[in-house]
Amino acid sequence: MKHLLKLQDLTREDILSILNLADQLKFERNNGIHKEYLKGKKVGLIFQKSSTRTRVSFEAGIYELGGYGMFLSSNDLQIGRGEPVQDTARVLSRYLDGIMIRTFAQQEVEDLAKYGSIPVINGLTDYAHPCQVLADLMTIREYKGSFKGLKMAFVGDGNNMANSLIVGCLKLGMSFAIACPKGYEPDAEIMKWAKENGDFTITTSVDKALEAADAVYTDVWASMGMEKEKAEREKVFKKYQVNSENLKNAKEDVMVMHCLPAHRGEEITEEVFEAHAKEIFDEAENRLHAQKAVMVKLLK
Repeated sequence: MKHLLKLQDLTREDILSILNLADQLKFERNNGIHKEYLKGKKVGLIFQKSSTRTRVSFEAGIYELGGYGMFLSSNDLQIGRGEPVQDTARVLSRYLDGIMIRTFAQQEVEDLAKYGSIPVINGLTDYAHPCQVLADLMTIREYKGSFKGLKMAFVGDGNNMANSLIVGCLKLGMSFAIACPKGYEPDAEIMKWAKENGDFTITTSVDKALEAADAVYTDVWASMGMEKEKAEREKVFKKYQVNSENLKNAKEDVMVMHCLPAHRGEEITEEVFEAHAKEIFDEAENRLHAQKAVMVKLLK
């Protein structure tokens, strides 16, 4: 494991190794054990998309590991003014020990890794969100004990979250069902892989997707960069809401998950969000621990 670009690049064993280390780091933090695994390491944090959880969790995590995080806005870098990503990768590799980037195009992340000589972490692209899904998997195991026999149901847009969640869940042996409107399916290559590598279902019916689900996941109807589509998407996704009525199709002890920020009253009701706030915010906290584990694996 040289980078974290997308979950397709990791084996089942890679993912479990990260989760096990994340559990260890969380235990150490909760028990006042401070080990500077990244002492002297410098990590550049490139943001071309705004962020709450990604920025704060990475900066806090680097600090807790004894390293130094450098926030690099695209407004401040030459990459924001047209410098080729391959040149940026070569230059930053001379100064830093690792790069985390949150951007639009997956190819930009792949090119950073290709032309640079230091580890690259995908903090989010329009295609994938591997850091979030590692935190999600960590949370599922905390609540359910293992992944064996579990079913994940996703409701909404077949976006970057759906793409990465499908791969992560299937690699760990869970079954996966997604309910989304026609025309808003996950990436075609990911669906092809999913059908060949696990128990995968895609449907337009929320009730069908939620049948006997152990965990139900949703995300906003319009992601960053889709603001102009918001009104149209509200019409298309109106029936794709997680609410107390359709949750009756899931198991009685179902987890409800959300990568945040949540638009209550749209993809999830206020009632359901608050009833499941504990797992949702445990999930958000676990971004810190999962990302610390990734950085220790790549940079130590």
